[in-house]
Amino acid sequence: MATTARDQQPTPSTGTPTVLPSRGRLRAEVLIVLGLSLGYWAVNAALRLVDRYLAEPSIGQQTQTLNPSLGGIDYVDLALQVTRQLHLLMPVALALYLLSSHGGNALARLGLTGRQRAWWADAGWGFALAAMIGIPGLGLYLAGRALDQTVNIQVSGLPEQWWAIGILMLSAAVAGILEETVVVGYLVTRLRDMAWGVPAAIMASAILRGGYHLYQGWPMALGNVVMGVVFAWIYIRRGRLAPLIAAHFLLDLVAFVGPEVVPESWLAELGLA
Repeated sequence: MATTARDQQPTPSTGTPTVLPSRGRLRAEVLIVLGLSLGYWAVNAALRLVDRYLAEPSIGQQTQTLNPSLGGIDYVDLALQVTRQLHLLMPVALALYLLSSHGGNALARLGLTGRQRAWWADAGWGFALAAMIGIPGLGLYLAGRALDQTVNIQVSGLPEQWWAIGILMLSAAVAGILEETVVVGYLVTRLRDMAWGVPAAIMASAILRGGYHLYQGWPMALGNVVMGVVFAWIYIRRGRLAPLIAAHFLLDLVAFVGPEVVPESWLAELGLA
C-alpha cells in the first residue's frame, strides 16, 4: 500500500522515517489493546461503581482489597501471585510490539532509553512527581472517606508470609509499568499518530485513568483524572515515560508497603486504619 507524508514519522533514535499503519488500522489497534487491558477495566469499574451505589451499606462503608490472597496454600498462593503479575505485563509487551512494528523503536519512542545522565534526571522527576501527587492524593482519599463517597481501601489481603512484602513491591512495579506504558506512552503516542491534538490526547489519557479507578468512588476517580492530565502533559513536553513509571512505582510502593511496616496506631491517627 502506498504511503503518504502523514504515514511517516522520524524515529527519535535515528531520524529515519517510520511507516505508520492507516488511521483505520490504528483505531482498531488501540481498541484491541485497551479492550484487553485498561479499557476493559474502566468499563468494569464504572459498572462496579453503579453496583456500589445500589448496594447496602453505603459506598463509604464498603471495602476494596487491592492485593487479595489467591490461594489457600502458601506456595500455591505465591505461584498464583507471580503468575498474575506476569500476566498483567502482557498488554505492555503487546503495546511495545505494536509500536516497534513498521520500523519503529518503541523504547526510544517512549523515552525508555538514554544515557546515565538522562536516568538521573528521570529519577529526580519521579521523586518530585510522587511527592506532588501523593500528598494531595492522601488528602483526597481522607476527604472522600469523610464524605462517605470513597470505599475503604485495604491494600493487602495477603497472608503473613515471608514473601508478602516482595509481592506487594512487585505489584507496585507492575502497576507503574502497565498503567504508564499503556495509558500514557502507548495511547498518547497512537492518538498523536492519528493526528489528535495535544489537548485531546491528554484528556483521553486522563479520562481513561480516572475511568478504571471509578470502583474506588468518584472522588478518587476525579483525582486520577487530574493526575492523568499532569502525567500526560509532562510526557508530551519531555518525551520520556521513565519518570512517570518511577513516580507511579513510588506512589504504590508507599501505599502498598507502608501499612505493613508503619505502626497501626500511626495509621489510626491518620484515619487510614
